[in-house]
Amino acid sequence: MLKQILIFTKAQVSAFVGGVIDYLLMVFFTEVFGLHYLYGIVIGGVCGAVINFSLNKKWTFHSKEEKYESSTRLQLIKFSATATNSILLKSLGTFLLTTFLGINYKITRLAVDLFVSVGFNYMLQKTWVFKKRESIYPVKKQTQLEVVNDFFRKKRIG
Repeated sequence: MLKQILIFTKAQVSAFVGGVIDYLLMVFFTEVFGLHYLYGIVIGGVCGAVINFSLNKKWTFHSKEEKYESSTRLQLIKFSATATNSILLKSLGTFLLTTFLGINYKITRLAVDLFVSVGFNYMLQKTWVFKKRESIYPVKKQTQLEVVNDFFRKKRIG
């Protein structure tokens, strides 16, 4: 359970880093270059996705004990599909909230990002893009008493 909480936390940190770059680029291209905010979402989304993929592969989901089920190439393909759909969801959600509720795109984008990041991106990245290979040798989980007994047995032998 603690491991899953750590992975979730690391995923949110990765998403936050990629998301800040994504958001700042969206605002920059919209405010400085005068592009429609939907174009800014796409540009920022692509750049944020590159950062997010790198962090997730090397830090968030990386484990020396468990290998990935897919090659890096296949992970990139899966991640690209996830990121494309994420950008579409963010664009659509931001557009709908901005258009029909009359709220500034900068605010609606933050609200939409929260839902897409946790409800869509994290779940697909954890269970599909960066899925771990199933072990062919299942490890028997030891009780705390067995761990302590093994520790003391090794101390007496060594």
